[in-house]
Amino acid sequence: MALVLDTLVAVRRTAMDLLARREHGRVELARKLRQRGATDELIDSALDRLAQEGLLSEDRYLESFVASRGRAGYGPLRIREELSQRGLLRPAIEQALAESGIDWNEQLRELWLRKFAGELPMDMREKAKQGRFLAYRGFSQEQIGRLLRGASLD
Repeated sequence: MALVLDTLVAVRRTAMDLLARREHGRVELARKLRQRGATDELIDSALDRLAQEGLLSEDRYLESFVASRGRAGYGPLRIREELSQRGLLRPAIEQALAESGIDWNEQLRELWLRKFAGELPMDMREKAKQGRFLAYRGFSQEQIGRLLRGASLD
């Protein structure tokens, strides 16, 4: 039986259920509630109250998302784009990336070692293959170029 989200209590309960599974940003949570049939008025009211109570936090969501994606081997360019697509503001994203404590050069090196066993490319085709993979994962061309030339990332 589908839950009808026609009251503030039902919207709040559903939002809390979603937040219990993982952190969400406000835009993402509102989208999920809208998909379940809640009205914008009820969503705004419920999310405002959850934010006031500290149950919905953009900062906590950003911190969690950056840490999770960083551990999964994604770089700052990819993470920044994913967060932008989720409706978060650029200054907040930049702050979360800066405060994450992640050494992006070390992340790049670890990813490269796992994927390519630390083998520097011997020809242009292999260099392009490695470069495409690392760029797709969200690392800058400058970082990738230094790594694939065998130069220090510092």
